[in-house]
Parts: sequence; structure tokens; C-alpha cells
Amino acid sequence: MTHAERAVVVGASIAGLLAARALSETYAHVTVVDRDPLPDASAARRGVPQGRQLHVLLARGREVLEELFPGLSEEVAALGGAMVDLQDDVHWYNDGFRMRRAPSPMTAFGVSRPLLEHVVRTRVRALSNVTLLPDTEVLGPTATPDARRVTGVRVRVRTADAPESTIDADLVVDAGGRGSRSPVWLDRLGYAPAPEERVRVDVTYVTRTYRREPDQLEGLLGALTNATPALPRGGIVAVQEGDRFAVAICGMLGEEPPHDDEDLVRYAETLAAPQIGALLRSAVPASPPVRMRFPASLRRRYERLRRFPDGYLVIGDALCSFNPIYGQGMTVAALEALLLRDLLAAGGTRLARRFFQGAARVVDGPWAISVGTDLRFPAVPGRRTPKVRFVNAYVERVHAGAVADPELGAAFLRVLNLIDPPTRLLAPRTVWRVLRAGRRRPTVPVA
Repeated sequence: MTHAERAVVVGASIAGLLAARALSETYAHVTVVDRDPLPDASAARRGVPQGRQLHVLLARGREVLEELFPGLSEEVAALGGAMVDLQDDVHWYNDGFRMRRAPSPMTAFGVSRPLLEHVVRTRVRALSNVTLLPDTEVLGPTATPDARRVTGVRVRVRTADAPESTIDADLVVDAGGRGSRSPVWLDRLGYAPAPEERVRVDVTYVTRTYRREPDQLEGLLGALTNATPALPRGGIVAVQEGDRFAVAICGMLGEEPPHDDEDLVRYAETLAAPQIGALLRSAVPASPPVRMRFPASLRRRYERLRRFPDGYLVIGDALCSFNPIYGQGMTVAALEALLLRDLLAAGGTRLARRFFQGAARVVDGPWAISVGTDLRFPAVPGRRTPKVRFVNAYVERVHAGAVADPELGAAFLRVLNLIDPPTRLLAPRTVWRVLRAGRRRPTVPVA
């Protein structure tokens, strides 16, 4: 039941659309403002420069989207997306160790980012109390004279000589992504900047799509091998709609995948997963290669601020932007939207404090996974605490054990897909299986 009047969301990407869905259960009117034209079909958008890159929605993210939009999985499948058993349908090479395949309940979408965004946007657009406002730039928030409460946003339609106008709101949610203007806007209102944690990773990745043939990847739907300190390059193959495979080849810390066809094939053939190089050697390209650079993971700790205006929140990549090679961003945004929905349903005051504290708990696990793994690389700056060193050494033993033990593979994938917290890998049964596997551990990774 709605009990508040108006909310505004800045940004109509995945995080903004999911925030609008959460707000629609409480607010009578929700307006989503975006600089871009918003297409009526699946199409890449200028305001989502990473949209042409391979995207992964983790298994937990798919579960949340299904909760927010019942029947979404069937809708994606009807549009050509594949349902992928992440343990049985994918060639996994972790630290060079090939994970043993086994059927599992962990299911993800094989779908491009533009199609997934289109399906979600169509569902949100159909909500009777949600309005999408494209081609409109948000200039900044409006506030009470004492700046203690945000009261709306100033906007301008992106046409020649368009006048500035104001959209009043009881709540403004910034889902503006990595280019969020919240730090500047809050500074203008007299608020201290949020403490930031930044981890430089200098990731460069190249994505290209290829026509999919039934015999490729030995009949499976994906392949993955991670970057390691010994070989700071990795690769992912994921099935997509339109009988395509998307292939993303990445390099860290100065490693830069080439753009040229033959050089890219040779680069892929150095990876631990031989299926990736073999696919690129024989497959027919369906699109040109697209390069993207990601300099650093960034977390803004709004929960640590003592002062913050009422009527304002920050969500998604605007709150925390993860190293994209771990595929966490969309799933974390979905979990934050679920948190927002539940907090609004519960009612109460001090929404910003409760949301940022809850979002910090949502982010803690994936941030620990991403940053802890990146700290294996000597050139990545940061404190390598005894805990970080122990966890990285232990996870490598999990990977080695998963060569023969599918239960260890499932335990790792449940953590990677944000179904279980990282601490679950230290459950007594898992530790026992790791120790048992260590007694017959292979001396070299299995290819």
C-alpha cells in the first residue's frame, strides 16, 4: 500500500530500474530520469558504455529479479536467452585447475546486457505509477533552506535552449553509476565527502560476439578462466540470444588484449582454458571487437558519515563499483533494491542511515571477494593482512580439490554467485573436504 507521494530516480540503467521497482510499492508516483533516449527494443545505449561488453548476472541476481518480476526467466528464455547451469554447463578453470562438472541448482541467464535491460525496462515501464523520462539531464538536487532535506531535482530536457525545471520529490535515489554526481551535489549542500576505498586494478577487456555452432565448447554453454599473478589475463565465453557466444578477454595491470583478429586468437590461446582459444580460432565473428578500460574499484562509505540529508539515497555503481571481471555489479544492485523495498515496507524514520548500513552489509561480501582476490597481484596496492593471505591460499586449495570433488566446486560457486557468504567456505564439512583433497592434490593444475 502506498503511503508516500513522489520519488525520483536518477538513471535508468539496471540499478535505477530496479530501484524504481522497489519504490513503486510505496510511492504513489515514481519518475526515472535519464540523459539517453530509452529504446523500445534491445539496443546498446551511449550512457551505458560498458553495455556492449559481456555481462554476467550471477545466480543470486537472477533469483532477486525473479522475485521482483515474476516470470522474468521465462520471458528472457522466450526472447532467446539461455538458462545456464553454472556448474554443469560451463568449463571452469580456477587458478588453472579445471573444476569437475556436476548438475546444480545454480542457474544464470545467458543473455546480453541490452536485452536484459530491455526486459527489465519494459516491466518497469508497465507499472502504472512509474514514469520514464528520457533525454533529460539532472542538474542537481533541490533542498530546504537549511539543506537538511532534499526536496527534488532540477532537470533540463536535452534539446536546444530548453529551460530548466524542477521535479518535486519526497525521495531522490541516485543510480547514476560510476559517473555519479552525488559527491559534487552533496558538497554544494554543505556535506562532507564520504570516505572512499579505491583499489587500482587497471583492467582492460575486449568483447566480441561469434556465431554459435552446436559442437563448439564441447557442447557446453560457457567457459571461464581467471587471471592469476603468474598470468594476469583471463577469459570468459557466455552463450547469448541470437545463437551467439560472447567472448571477453581481459588483462590486468598493464596486460592489454589485442584488437586484431589473429593477435586476439593467439592471446586467447595462452589462457588456461583451451576451449576459448579453440573457439576463437574457428568461430565466425558476429560483431566487431569492443574495448573497455576499468582503472579501479571504488567504494563510497556513506554509512560512515555523521551527517546526511533526509530524502536522498545512493545505489548501485554510484555506491560501489566493482572490478568487472567478477560480474558482481548487477547482482549487488538487485540486492540493494530488495533491501530498499523491505525498508520502505517496514516504515520508520532515518531511511538513509538504515539503507546505507544495510547496503554496507550487502557490499561487504562481494567487496571482500573482489578486493581480496585482486590483492594476490603484487602490483595491486593495499594491505595484505594475514586474513587476506590465508583466505587466498585456502581458496587455491579449494580450487585444487574441486578438480575431483564437485561438492567443493559447488561450495565455491555458491560464494562466487553471492548465494552464500564467503565465511561458508570455512564450514567444517568444507574444510574437511579441502584437507582430504590436499592429501591427493595434483602437483600441477589440470587442463
